[in-house]
Amino acid sequence: MSVILGINAYHPDASACILVDGRLIAAVEEERFTRIKHWCGFPYLSISYCLQAAGLELKDIEHIAVNRNPLANLKNKIIYALRSLPAGKGLLARAGNSARLSGIKARLVARFGPAGSKWRPRIHFVEHHRAHLASAFFTSPFEEAAVISVDGFGDFVSTMWAKGRGAEIEVKGKVFFPHSLGLLYLAVTQFLGFHGYGDEFKVMALAGFDENGRDDRVEKLVDPGTKGGFELNLEYFAHQRLGFSIQSEEGCPVIGPVFSQFFEDTFGSPRKAGDPILPRHKAMAAGLQAVYEQLLDHLLVKLHGVTGCGVLCLAGGCGQNSVANGKIHLKGPFEKVWVPPAATDAGGALGAALWVWHKVLGNRKRRLLEHAYWGPGYDKVEIGKIVEGYSPRLERIGCRVSVFEKEIDLCPEAAMRIYEGKVLGWFQGRQEFGPRALGNRSIVCDPRDPKMADNLNQKIKKRESFRPFAATVLEHAVGDWYKCPSKSPFMSHVFKIRDDKLAELAAVGHVDGSGRVQTLARHQNSLFYGLIESFERLSGLPLVLNTSMNENEPIVNTPQEAMDCFLRTEMDCLAIGNYLLEREA
Repeated sequence: MSVILGINAYHPDASACILVDGRLIAAVEEERFTRIKHWCGFPYLSISYCLQAAGLELKDIEHIAVNRNPLANLKNKIIYALRSLPAGKGLLARAGNSARLSGIKARLVARFGPAGSKWRPRIHFVEHHRAHLASAFFTSPFEEAAVISVDGFGDFVSTMWAKGRGAEIEVKGKVFFPHSLGLLYLAVTQFLGFHGYGDEFKVMALAGFDENGRDDRVEKLVDPGTKGGFELNLEYFAHQRLGFSIQSEEGCPVIGPVFSQFFEDTFGSPRKAGDPILPRHKAMAAGLQAVYEQLLDHLLVKLHGVTGCGVLCLAGGCGQNSVANGKIHLKGPFEKVWVPPAATDAGGALGAALWVWHKVLGNRKRRLLEHAYWGPGYDKVEIGKIVEGYSPRLERIGCRVSVFEKEIDLCPEAAMRIYEGKVLGWFQGRQEFGPRALGNRSIVCDPRDPKMADNLNQKIKKRESFRPFAATVLEHAVGDWYKCPSKSPFMSHVFKIRDDKLAELAAVGHVDGSGRVQTLARHQNSLFYGLIESFERLSGLPLVLNTSMNENEPIVNTPQEAMDCFLRTEMDCLAIGNYLLEREA
């Protein structure tokens, strides 16, 4: 038995996974346990869960795969550091952070106990973007594909492209520090007053609300490169002079300002968090999204030219730009696009493990990642004890509790509540790996109600009103409702809604008539499929609004967290295990 522990450590979205003989057993982000979004640091709790899920002990681990390699691109780092001393100091600080990776074995032993004198795991440091490439290609259904990773920075690189074939990934090119599409997006995100790590998706959503024409001045920030890449206009940025650093101790990652005074001189005063969002802010967001899409298209045309492949695998933080992802097939030259469920740095743990399995250990057999349910799960007995423990609180609010013999038996009743316009929490099975709730830690609603999106944002999610919601649609019916060329199992694409269906999808449609989509096949999640199927019998719609069960926090992980989220928000119902909880009207 070959056991590989994959980790993303001392980096945002810390995570861990375990492969046994090349088969994924468990994968989870540390934030699900710490309850702090994008948690940095060492993923002790994730590792503990993965060991438990696999029924293994520390001594059973033969290989440890880390999705960073401090020695990668060392020559480029040294040359840049010598040429730019302030930024060089920042690079040295990051190098000090990377040095902590050398003590992985000692940290594991200190936390989990001695594994025996014979425990000598091989530790593999996998270059950051190679891990991203592996997370995309080695999980995909394609035997041969163009592969690209687009990110902020990792191991001094922001973008890497390659050709994948069988169990091989041949790197074809890179874009080095200080040029980065991820950083371009970050700079504008910060300028628009969104300073939380990962807030770029808010700007992506805001871009759709531009009414007066996008701000074309954003085009000045970056130009296509001469070798198939791109180059930032560095006058607008500060990271190349002041250094680029991410606070990566235990806790939430923090990134300092990356736009320059020249940026402010050009675009005016930055918006402060909490200030009103003005038309110029929407125009700037729209300009940014347009420029990102243009540059991504530029990269993909070059990538197609060097690989000759008609299908694409995409990862890296920018792989979460679902609006751009949904347009790739429209512009060519790729007919199908695969984005793994954790395209972010969390997925680097899985990518590093798969890189070791295929590239280091030489294994040829690949396994399609058909679903994202690799986190903790709880059986009926555990859930029953927890629900019963909440009985006094449930009685005080007049909550009715129904118990079904099996989880599948509650689908018709839960679907009826959705049909009646109620907000349903849905806590079932194992936690999703990645940033999206895909039907096991979800809030589910009727997609037809035009007021539903505002109600969810105000009363449940407590977030900005301009942020839209996604739909989960039964895979066989997606073409009847959306203009999409392929599956989207991990909610990674935004597609146009068919014109004759717009009125029926008022709660999941964006202002431009598009919507983010998760396609669902029965074999991927039979219980969630059964819920949607039951709703279809009532409404005629083979889809529901699906958003994550949380309130400005990581997605709920445990039954206790689901119960607490239900009780402190205005959710109407909660289907948890084989229990259905309903507030009195």
